[in-house]
Parts: sequence; C-alpha cells; structure tokens
Amino acid sequence: MTPDRWTLAIEGGEIDPPSGPVLVMRARGDADFAAFGDVTCVQGFKPDHDRLAARGLTVMVEPEGQFDVALVQIVKSRAATYSAIAEAMGHLPPGALVMVDGQKEEGIEAIVKTLRLVFEVGGVMSKSHGKLAWFRRPGTLPQQVLDWVMAPVPTPEGYLTVQGGFSVDGPDRGSEILVALLPQLTGRVADWGAGWGYISGEVLDEQEGIETLDLIEADYAMLECAQMNVDDPRASFHWTDATKFAPDAPYDAILCNPPFHVARRADPGLGRAFIAAAARNLTPRGRFFMVANRHLPYEDTLKACFGTGRLLGELEGYKIYEAAKPKRQKR
Repeated sequence: MTPDRWTLAIEGGEIDPPSGPVLVMRARGDADFAAFGDVTCVQGFKPDHDRLAARGLTVMVEPEGQFDVALVQIVKSRAATYSAIAEAMGHLPPGALVMVDGQKEEGIEAIVKTLRLVFEVGGVMSKSHGKLAWFRRPGTLPQQVLDWVMAPVPTPEGYLTVQGGFSVDGPDRGSEILVALLPQLTGRVADWGAGWGYISGEVLDEQEGIETLDLIEADYAMLECAQMNVDDPRASFHWTDATKFAPDAPYDAILCNPPFHVARRADPGLGRAFIAAAARNLTPRGRFFMVANRHLPYEDTLKACFGTGRLLGELEGYKIYEAAKPKRQKR
C-alpha cells in the first residue's frame, strides 16, 4: 500500500516533521496519520468518526483549541473544503504549516489553483492520482478566506441548509414526490438518512397520526440544520449511521431517500444497505417507503428483504416504492 502523500513529503524532507499538535480537518477513517504524532481529527460524518475513534485517535465534530500544523482532506463540495481550510487557520498561529490533500477525481487541481491565487504555496506533491499542497498561514487572513467559512443559509422555501450535504439548494424533487404519495401513517416512524429534515418536517405537518418520528442522519452538520428546520415535539434527532442503527423498539414505518454516492462516484450499494437496515428495524407489519432514481437497481434487494412490495408511482425520473413484511427481524 502506497503511503499517504504527507507521509512521503515528511520522509522525503519536503516538509518538516511536526513537533507539536496537528489538526486534521475532514479526517478520513482509513487515513494513516502516524507521521504526525499528536493528532486531533475533526470529522462530522458518523461512519468515519467512529472508525477514527475505534483506532484510538482523538476525534471531534468541530475544531477546538490551538495547533501547530493543519491538514485538510478535501471533500466533493468545494465550498465545504474551502470552509475547512478557513476553519483550520482559525486554530493556527501565523506562520503555521497548512496542508491540503486530495485526489484528482475529487477536484484537488481546482483547489490548488485557488490556493495559489490566495496564498504563497510552498510546494505541491503529485502522487497516486492526487496532490498535496502546502503553505504558511499568513499573519492576517484575507477577507476572501474569512468568507469561506460556511454557515446555515435559507432556501427559497425557508429551510436552513449548509453546503456539503445533499440537496442544499432546496427540497429534492424525489423527496417532494415521496411526501406527496405517502399514505396516512401511524405509530413510530423513522426518516432513514434525514438530511436537513425536509421529509420529516413535511410529513409531521401533514399527518397527525404519527406518534413519534426519529430523524436518522450520519452528517452532523445536516442534522444540526434538521434540528433548526423541524420543531415538532414528536421529532427526535439521532446522529448515527442508518446502516448500523438499532433503535430501542422497531418502527411501524420507515421513510427513505437513500444516498447513492461515495465521494464523486455512484455507489448503489449504499441504498441497498439502507434497505436491509430498514427491514431489520421494522415491526412484522411495518412498511418501508423509498424514493429512488429510476435507473438505480434496488428491486432485487427489496425482494430479498421484504415479502411484498408495490410501486406507488413513477414520475419525473423517480420511482416510489412501498415494501412490507420484512424478512429480517433480527436487530
């Protein structure tokens, strides 16, 4: 396995080994930070957060304290990457080393071009279809950099969202169609991958028969927005991985607009994992309602996990499914 670029840069003498604490923004669960020594990881995506913690690393959802060096691992959202860079520099003294790392398919080349326009980039290492760039924190941060820091912004409909998540410019059309086609629900309900809370908020506004509704979301920033968007007392918020979540009691209904991307790559396996997890966490008479892009191959997984199912509608490139009689009751 090829070492990470920052390890190669340190071993090759291009970057001095850090002698003090290192801050890693958007830290990935499988990254090797051994070359840094004292590391604090910042990660708001629950699966990666848990993997880092399981390895014995210090991990938090937001940076706290002061550090001598920072590494930012880029994400598919440029706005979220720029925000992480600006946030990191807020926890560094002037002259501190800042590193930014990512793959070409994630957009690192465009990020490096922007960094060259704003900072005096000290070096760039190209390796393994990606790049590591580094520069020193200036004494005074340019206003452009301060403006990179993300904050929740309202959509035209009045919802609050934050860059870096799904459907940040407003409700996803698939979610709107799902809400419109849902029958009346009762009892315990969950929103599997709730995002910033659109489906949950609309359903709670429209349906009085729901006793409780749990919003299950792995992205900490998105869940924070959901808490601001959904103020119904029946709602509860859970920062967790839906594919591994096990509630105190099974649900009467689960609603879902599953994710299907890893970084910039489509991965229907995520949706399949959501379906299987939903089947494990429904009552024997529980029902699963899901919207998906028409081309995504979920039918076989639905048949494997549920005894019955039907297509509620096929509109505007989306399919809306209802499935019942979950086959996997072990939780």
